[in-house]
Amino acid sequence: MRRKPGEPIYLKRHMLGLTLAVVSPIVLPFLYHRYIAPLSFDTLFFAGLIIALIGGIALYFTYRSSAQNEP
Repeated sequence: MRRKPGEPIYLKRHMLGLTLAVVSPIVLPFLYHRYIAPLSFDTLFFAGLIIALIGGIALYFTYRSSAQNEP
């Protein structure tokens, strides 16, 4: 089956990376809060924002070449 022009490529690694980028800003601060030290809501919120920003930038640079259209 051939893809249509302009249709992006979705591989398992793309979906795994996207899942990690969506879940980690929520899970990582709460795991830290639960097992290491209590954090305020503001700290949880800003840590989630920073993790989401880093994850988004990492996804962009990692998968931008494979998401481009084929000639």
